[in-house]
Amino acid sequence: MKLKSSLLLTSAIAALLGLSACTEPKSEMPPSNPEQAQALPAYLTRDIQDDVFYFVMPDRFHNGNAENDNGDPSKPISFGGLDKSSKWAFHGGDMRGVEAKLDYIQEMGITAIWMTPLLRNRAVQQDGFGHHGYWVIDFTEIDPHFGTNEDLRSLIDAAHERGIKVFFDIITNHTADVIKYKECHKPDGTFIKGEPGCEYKSTDDLAKGNTYTPFVLDAEKDVKVPAWLNDPKYYNNQGDSFWEGESAINGDFVGLDDLKTSDPEVLAGMTEIFKNIITEFKPDGFRIDTVKHVDLSFWQSFGPAIIDHAKDIGIPNFHIFGEVYDGNPAVLSKFTTAGKLPSVLDFSFHFNVKDALFHNKDVNRLGQLFDNDDYYRDADSSPNLLMNFLGNHDAGRVGYFINQGFADASPAEKLQRSVLGHAFMYMSRGVPVVYYGDEQGFTGDGGDVDARENMDPSLVDVYNDNVLIGTSKTTADDNFDPKHPIYQSLANFAKLRSEHKALRSGLHQNRLINNDQRIVAFSRIDTGELVEYIAIFNMSTQTQEVALKVDSLSYESIVGGKAAIQNGELKTKLEGLSFTLLRAEQTHKGSEVFDIEMGGKYAENERVFLPVTLRFGKQQALSLADVSFFAVDKEGNETFLASDNTQPYRAVVMPELIEGMQQLKVVAKDSSGNDMSKSFAL
Repeated sequence: MKLKSSLLLTSAIAALLGLSACTEPKSEMPPSNPEQAQALPAYLTRDIQDDVFYFVMPDRFHNGNAENDNGDPSKPISFGGLDKSSKWAFHGGDMRGVEAKLDYIQEMGITAIWMTPLLRNRAVQQDGFGHHGYWVIDFTEIDPHFGTNEDLRSLIDAAHERGIKVFFDIITNHTADVIKYKECHKPDGTFIKGEPGCEYKSTDDLAKGNTYTPFVLDAEKDVKVPAWLNDPKYYNNQGDSFWEGESAINGDFVGLDDLKTSDPEVLAGMTEIFKNIITEFKPDGFRIDTVKHVDLSFWQSFGPAIIDHAKDIGIPNFHIFGEVYDGNPAVLSKFTTAGKLPSVLDFSFHFNVKDALFHNKDVNRLGQLFDNDDYYRDADSSPNLLMNFLGNHDAGRVGYFINQGFADASPAEKLQRSVLGHAFMYMSRGVPVVYYGDEQGFTGDGGDVDARENMDPSLVDVYNDNVLIGTSKTTADDNFDPKHPIYQSLANFAKLRSEHKALRSGLHQNRLINNDQRIVAFSRIDTGELVEYIAIFNMSTQTQEVALKVDSLSYESIVGGKAAIQNGELKTKLEGLSFTLLRAEQTHKGSEVFDIEMGGKYAENERVFLPVTLRFGKQQALSLADVSFFAVDKEGNETFLASDNTQPYRAVVMPELIEGMQQLKVVAKDSSGNDMSKSFAL
């Protein structure tokens, strides 16, 4: 059953969540360094924590130039593949199309656009079409399906004029499929056995001389740019990855040519490629594809080198985040700590919110999600830098997950679940990432190409038969609708973040997790302002009365109903599938740290956990302290390990960081400004 009017639901959702139905463009965030701001545009100085991202697949977004729909016939390997009726093929979207829709993007409160890869691809391979951009053949120019280098510069300039950042999706793991193997392919490049795929050769196989003999068809020996990429010696050449053990790093990713990222020459070459990209186009950051399929040593050099180069040419806050397709924070954090990348897409957030809110599983997992933030706390990474997302071009859409978990729910309930899920993402620690089309209630039929619908009127039957959330439209219609209730809600959530610093960069402390009521509550507190915000989410369909201990005498309602305070207990009522955001009307009063006690260290998930308990002179509902951990060697030299400003206090470190160390020094600074230091044997 389709909805007859999105306007009615706009009002209903606005009333339910206490939001205005009108939208306002998000104001520009203040720069972190006022002196620097006098010389640099605000988008360059804006902290990544102050951003809201919009993830766009240009081919499926908007067609601004129909003349390039099939690419460039003068470059045959990057030509063709247009079929607007096929979910697999090119549909014609391009850079001019994205630029034409900047008003639509900005009015949703978006401050950063991340696009799927734009570099020139092999347009057609035996397993499909490169509409997604992940089959790069030339790392120096834009794919002609998406426009020209000048079109991209025009888009970036137009976005920067509005204060919107532009992020590129890049690949260092592989190139397009060009290399063949004599033991697996015929001389014409087809498979000997008639079936796609080449058996993976392990390291043991290589040691025994059981290897492949790579070759390239004569017509394709010089197709890759830069030229060094045409030499098979720079690739692992071990056959196809089957996602088992070391093949995740050394095998061809779905047949794509797997670069030998352990080779210093490959590291140097790829670093130079993307330094040049930054120099030419001046993007604001990179999202890196297939990070866990690349040698860790590559990232330890690549990330810092790229960021340093960006700073050298005048981009002081260049940001990098990687795609590590894994829900385990121990795996994700490996690349932000040992791997030296600033951030990753938070797949743990994605999986846990999907399970709790869209698949009706227990909500305790959301408490554990944020408790595990300690994995990310080290000298150069933080959970506040994680990129939160609900759906994407691989995993699927919010609407699809809702249809999976609540197929028989009413249209109004599905809309509420989508809005509530996005609210949870915007209010949580980390940087929110909206997948294009989710703001229009797209549902899709699954992951991959089933989650890549058109915003322009679609000709794909399996897209157009889907019932969208919050609207009577289908994907056969134009779906750039700023009146859509989800779009309007996201504009309001972005405005909330822009107006309240604690929601952008404040510490995130779990306050109440009640699976029986399906209530999740957490505090966000800016450590400078020391004003507590409490976000309470009712993930049940029933009205719930919520009570929790608090420290302030009164709280004002920013979103949702009011709260009463009596004897240090806050009480409020939430309708089903709604949330409340409250702000303390008094500054949080600190409590002096009285003592530090060391818990027993233990090993788990290839980490060492170093827990401590703080004893405060006055017990509060929310005692605040900033705890720093240092390893001390036998000469008394200190090495910073981690800091933690949320309970439970602990350092989660790689074992090698404390190997041979004698003591753990713990320094606790409470919110009154007092320091206490204590050392413990390691």
